[in-house]
Amino acid sequence: MATFLYKLGRLAFRRRHFVALIWVALLTLAGVGAASAPPAGNSSFSIPGTEAQKAFDLLEQRFPGASADGATARVVFKAPSGEKMTDADNKATVQKTVDELADGSEVASVADPYTGNAVSKDGTIAYASVKYDVSGMELEESTKDALEDAAQQARDAGLTVEVGGDALQAVPETGATEVIGIAVAAVVLVITFGSLVAAGLPLLTALIGVGIGVSSITALASALELGSTTSILAMMIGLAVGIDYALFIVSRYRAELAEGREREEAAGRAVGTAGSAVVFAGLTVVIALVGLAVVNIPMLTKMGVAAAGTVAIAVLIALTMIPALLGYAGRRVKPAGAKGRLLGRSRKDEPKQDAPAGPPKANLGTRWASFVVRRPLAVLLLGVIGLGAAAVPAASLELGLPDDGSQPTSTTQRRAYDLLSEGFGPGFNGPLMVVVDAKGSDAPKDAFDDVAGEIKGLDGVVAVTPPAPNKGGDTATITVIPDSKPSSVQTEDLVHAIRDAGGDVEAKTGAETLVTGSTAMNIDVSEKLKDALVPYLVLVVGLAFLLLIVVFRSILVPLKAALGFLLSVMAALGAVVAVFQWGWLSGLMGVEETGPVMSMMPIFMVGVVFGLAMDYEVFLVTRMREAFVHGEKPNQAVVTGFKHGARVVTAAAVIMMAVFAGFIGSSESMVKMIGFGLAIAVFFDAFVVRMAIVPAVLALLGKKAWWLPKWLDRALPNVDVEGEGLRTAGERGSDPDEDRELVRA
Repeated sequence: MATFLYKLGRLAFRRRHFVALIWVALLTLAGVGAASAPPAGNSSFSIPGTEAQKAFDLLEQRFPGASADGATARVVFKAPSGEKMTDADNKATVQKTVDELADGSEVASVADPYTGNAVSKDGTIAYASVKYDVSGMELEESTKDALEDAAQQARDAGLTVEVGGDALQAVPETGATEVIGIAVAAVVLVITFGSLVAAGLPLLTALIGVGIGVSSITALASALELGSTTSILAMMIGLAVGIDYALFIVSRYRAELAEGREREEAAGRAVGTAGSAVVFAGLTVVIALVGLAVVNIPMLTKMGVAAAGTVAIAVLIALTMIPALLGYAGRRVKPAGAKGRLLGRSRKDEPKQDAPAGPPKANLGTRWASFVVRRPLAVLLLGVIGLGAAAVPAASLELGLPDDGSQPTSTTQRRAYDLLSEGFGPGFNGPLMVVVDAKGSDAPKDAFDDVAGEIKGLDGVVAVTPPAPNKGGDTATITVIPDSKPSSVQTEDLVHAIRDAGGDVEAKTGAETLVTGSTAMNIDVSEKLKDALVPYLVLVVGLAFLLLIVVFRSILVPLKAALGFLLSVMAALGAVVAVFQWGWLSGLMGVEETGPVMSMMPIFMVGVVFGLAMDYEVFLVTRMREAFVHGEKPNQAVVTGFKHGARVVTAAAVIMMAVFAGFIGSSESMVKMIGFGLAIAVFFDAFVVRMAIVPAVLALLGKKAWWLPKWLDRALPNVDVEGEGLRTAGERGSDPDEDRELVRA
């Protein structure tokens, strides 16, 4: 592989005009496709294999034309102090609002509060339910404007009016902090390279890669039903890995220049060595993201595949466009240790040629690695105990999906949620829909009544509506109002209790009872994700473990990498629980409402963090293996690896943290939580696991770290990540481009 990538790097350097033209053309093509594509439609949230989804599909069949997937809105009215909603003036205002809403072209139905028993017992709060023919993302802006105008007119008449539901659903915004994250990345690159030109290359290529990836997602969003969150997550991950991959190749290029090589040769060797690490690091990220398909949640699968595509683009750009741009930059990209005047010394500060040359001063990475190999056990214990302490809150992890109760208090959706809780109880915001399929029953009506009677006798039930059968009389719906809020453990227990009671009725009558609705769907999603976590972990870690055995030709090094990842991801989950569930530092993070952690957060973090963790493992440890296979002792190889790689890995980690942290300013709670979780996970993994635990473990293992059974060594392909073939060819004075015996790609 190293020889193939070496050739690719030299070719891209020589044919830089052609390479640059190809990538600019791809960016233009993707941009045109995104601009001309129809707007994204409904991003369906189907969960195959769950009872809630089965009930939803049954409703589509047995209640045709009911628009089960249509948007909903609850217009909540509160009377002024000392008045009631049943007063004549207030009643007239509500009636006028209902009539205006019913005139909408996309409105399926509007329920009058006074005929639908939607007035609170104390008479101060009422609500009108609006049902639309299309989903919230497909509603026309004129329909949303009409809803807001109707609510505003009622406010002008003296009522407090708020609107809940998904009809006013908006595309999430990432906020200005995303730009701050990129700015921080730029500063780190300038400090690392000491040159604006060298620092600009990773930023430029990352932005081009993300531009192609996100534009492609936008162009395909309507056809593939991709949600707005998909492009945001692809941008988040694509920016982070795009900058990092380019950073490693540019750094290796400068190191090759420092050894006296010509620029084309240095570009080829940089791509052949650091590029090999980029390929395998990118493969681990792609495996982790595509592996999300095993969860069998279409939305999560699409998010993973889209992000994986952006990562693949980042790898290809790093391997081809970076050497092409290095050709354009010429002497403006200086060898390592020869910084320009931006951050380096001025000419008058340089030592005179006849001054005695002392031994070069060891850099910080060398000094830190030397300390670790002298005190490996102490460093190992301190790192493990520290991560273990950070992981403690993860034991209290509660999973759920966000609803209007998790919205900021400044939104009308949240205020409507609070008004409904005040007037009708917290469970009113999360009604359960029970679907009774009596097609196989001899007495459908009796079966409907039996189910309703069983539910009324359960604890935690406030109200049960009479069964509402379809035209065929073989299926009925029953609405159940819990006495607890939608995201509570009590509501989850009630859902299971209803399902258990339905099983008893089915045994007697033959009628099947299913529980659905947004609350039940959230519960089923959380359980499905929880059940899929272990199989997913085994699949992803197993495949990456095999890949790392090929890369490092070792058993213990990949095993140590996987165990270190588990430590970092558990510590990151603990931090997420502490902030988003317990409320620690919630004000600093802009978390206005604490609650359960998003149910897909653990499995998403496992996938993404594992891929990113292996990035640093590959980049740092390949330098150690390179030193070891060239004759250095194990401990000295660890120090050499840090000497050449610590500065770059540190810069890469800081950049990735800055990019992820930039998404904490998003208006979407899921994006905010993922941004924080990934940023803190990178911190734990890069600075505690890879910078402390990894060298400590390698120092304790010594030569055993690189042990591989002879039979396995013969069976594995030699991918030559450390570029041994290039070095051997150079030592013989031959051209690797012509030495076929060394091609190991």
